[in-house]
Amino acid sequence: MIRVFIVAASTLARSGLQNLLADRGVEVVGGAPDIDSIEGALTDGEADALVIDASGENAQSLLDSLTRSDLASEIPVVVLAGNSPPSCPGEALRNGVRAVLPVDVSRDQLAATLQAVSAGLLVLHPAEIAAVLPAATPASQSLTELAEPLTRREREVLQMLAAGLANKEIASCLNISDHTAKFHVASILGKLGAASRAEAVTQGIRRGLVLL
Repeated sequence: MIRVFIVAASTLARSGLQNLLADRGVEVVGGAPDIDSIEGALTDGEADALVIDASGENAQSLLDSLTRSDLASEIPVVVLAGNSPPSCPGEALRNGVRAVLPVDVSRDQLAATLQAVSAGLLVLHPAEIAAVLPAATPASQSLTELAEPLTRREREVLQMLAAGLANKEIASCLNISDHTAKFHVASILGKLGAASRAEAVTQGIRRGLVLL
């Protein structure tokens, strides 16, 4: 059971999100109209994730308050973004948010996202990718095609990177040497054109190479 705290400007919006999560293995432990109101309403360890409705005119204010509070460094945060401001997805991720979804996300997608962020993963809805990484994918490049495809073993390693495993842990799971694990990681980064493990995971998710 994942415990969730909801931040939404209106009681109606908070109730709507609570109903959306009903019967999805999620327990809503509380709610607040804004970030500042969370203080005193949410105790340490009470919630596994924070869902913020940033779809209205107060979106930027919510993100600014989130940055000042350092909440995103203490608990996984899921932002439901609308069209105001247009830069909301990118801004949210820069503030440490773990997931950005459109406000009209389905209940299954939201529940799956909460599972993923609770496990330490980063989640982006396909509709938000262009707003966050516009330069990462030229229009002529297919998301599902690579100049040099990943091998089966490299796909396994990429999935382990998405789970947050270090090279030693990957080596242990696959019964290979630390050096071989390091080689596979370097090869994955090279093939995906990624500068870091986190970027490789992001590229893998976008290309359908990582299962969430």
